Amino acid sequence: MAASGPALPPDPASDTPAAAAAPRRAYHFNAGFLTNRRVRRILTLAGHDLRIGKPGPTDDVVVWGHSPYAPRGETVAAATGASLVRVEDAFLRSLHPGRTGEPPLGLVIDRRGIYFDASHPSDLETLLATHPLDNTALLDRARDAMARIADAHLTKYAAVDPTLDPPAPGYVLVVDQTRGDASITHGGATADSFREMLYWAQADHPDAQIVVKTHPETAAGHRAGHFNAADLPARAVLMDTPVSPVRLFDHARAVYTVTSQLGFEAILAGHKPVTFGQPFYAGWGLTDDRLPPQRRGRTLTRAQLVAACLILHPTWYDPYRDRLCALEDVLATLEAQASVWRTDRNGHTAIGMRAWKRGHLQAAFGAQGTPLIFAQTPAAAVAPHRPVLVWAGKEDEALRQACLRAALPLARVEDGFIRSRGLGADLIPPLSLVRDDLGIYYDPTRESRLERLIAQAAGWPALRLRRAERLIDTLNALGLTKYNQGAPAALPDTDGRPIVLVPGQVEDDASILKGAGSVRTNRDLLETARRLNPTAFIVYKPHPDIEAGLRQGAIPAADLARLADHVADGVDPASLLARADRVVTITSGLGFEALIRGVPVTTLGAPFYAGWGLTTDLGPIPNRRRARPSLPALVHAALIAYPRYLDPVTGLPCPVEVALDRLASGVSIPRKRALRALAKLQGWFRGQSWLWRH
Repeated sequence: MAASGPALPPDPASDTPAAAAAPRRAYHFNAGFLTNRRVRRILTLAGHDLRIGKPGPTDDVVVWGHSPYAPRGETVAAATGASLVRVEDAFLRSLHPGRTGEPPLGLVIDRRGIYFDASHPSDLETLLATHPLDNTALLDRARDAMARIADAHLTKYAAVDPTLDPPAPGYVLVVDQTRGDASITHGGATADSFREMLYWAQADHPDAQIVVKTHPETAAGHRAGHFNAADLPARAVLMDTPVSPVRLFDHARAVYTVTSQLGFEAILAGHKPVTFGQPFYAGWGLTDDRLPPQRRGRTLTRAQLVAACLILHPTWYDPYRDRLCALEDVLATLEAQASVWRTDRNGHTAIGMRAWKRGHLQAAFGAQGTPLIFAQTPAAAVAPHRPVLVWAGKEDEALRQACLRAALPLARVEDGFIRSRGLGADLIPPLSLVRDDLGIYYDPTRESRLERLIAQAAGWPALRLRRAERLIDTLNALGLTKYNQGAPAALPDTDGRPIVLVPGQVEDDASILKGAGSVRTNRDLLETARRLNPTAFIVYKPHPDIEAGLRQGAIPAADLARLADHVADGVDPASLLARADRVVTITSGLGFEALIRGVPVTTLGAPFYAGWGLTTDLGPIPNRRRARPSLPALVHAALIAYPRYLDPVTGLPCPVEVALDRLASGVSIPRKRALRALAKLQGWFRGQSWLWRH
């Protein structure tokens, strides 16, 4: 959070900001502070008691940067002796620009000046000039932030599409800005600076194409820029599509800017941008400055610049928990929201979705302004010419061929691995869903997107996996599993024998049909577990759907008595895993949950977590699973990168950590009244499942 102002400075190694001091009265003279609820809330949490009236000499006056209304507050502060505080959006703001109405995820709160005003020192400039910026934990966080920004293609306005291609490599990137922007006039530049920039970009690189990047607000029609296609020279093109800046930087030989924040982001991407103004990131040895700032002269590393600009200086906000937060929480928020926007922005047609799921699927996949269209046939699914979603178990050759003929992408949808408090068969909506454009995680006969993510994460350094390590700790501390139901385990005396937990499965489940080997029934599973562990205390955990009488796979009582030492009916799986010495399974997700808790796992099929060197595998593992990820790498792929989570409180896409908080506090997506009634009806007809499982 902010390094200045009424809030205490943060611990550089901490994941959360320090608590704010006692609130300080802050008077404002701009209606925006009244109408923008998010800005008011962040300022309040940061210790500013916003008021209207006449301040005293011990009070603050808050103004928005150098906006047209700022002089009102400046005049009052000068007349009363009150302290002047300038506020601006932080450097990772939101999905869309503020003029679309989207609130910010953070603010810059500055008592000395404001970061874009080069005529006066600001809190940020002072921080960059005087802070040691040598704390190892702080710099590690900065390096991790740079990696996450690149991986997730994050930028100030993160509604960019990484699938859009930039021009052929070797161009010079010239960054446009909106006319009249305060960062231009207060950054020592003018409109002429943009013409000068374009001239030197051509002169310095006479053989290169010039790509002029339009500002998002210009592309959206909110404010004019300095360049238009008609005025550009022959070898220059205008780029006004939402191409990811990360990809633009990757292909650029050089970056030219006046004062745009994209120059800062270019530094993060490894460039040394040429500046024609005096932006906050100039003068620290990381830029080629044609108008060098006079006060600055310290040489910083990229990590030091990021530590100051993204960790120490801003005040970040968590919209899910309504609290101030650390940079890492904002990165997780933007990662979740940007991923959903990028996937859903063009809309989808959905097929093979059961009627009771449609409302939730609409909330999960149709919230970006383009509602889902539900279709009944392959022909109807491809007719709107949108990407097609199918419930994974409903995919068939007719649908694949229809999508192929129409040149439309087809992706499979399934519940995620952290689902809910209660069963899908009881019509409990899920907190998480997966969308797989390659296959589906439970089908080892073809590659899935999850497999690729696991292999990718296997190559990451340990620093990149610290979030997954914290997630493992949280799951263990909270005892959360996929369904989060059941009573604590009460096992009989085992007489010192090792406990082997055998989770039952639904025998007609797709994970068995696709991923099982020679062992395909629960009775065969128990017999194999007994053969592999003849002296162990075998605990059999029936699948919750089978316990509820909703799916097939029950074992006759005589066989259970012969093969299992104890049957754990209605028991919380987490409490069983706390006692288990090993898990033997075909493809159950409980094997993954066992790995998270450090319990050895033997697999008889090919679940998604098998074949990576983390399990003892006796089933038919695909040869393509050659990577050797750590457990945190597996967890990152399966619980962070692969699923999407829907927050039941805000209705927004959210990070996994928010979903865990909701589950731990008992908050879940509620069933509608009609679904509760239907679930009860299903219970009455459990023995006649053919009546309702259509």
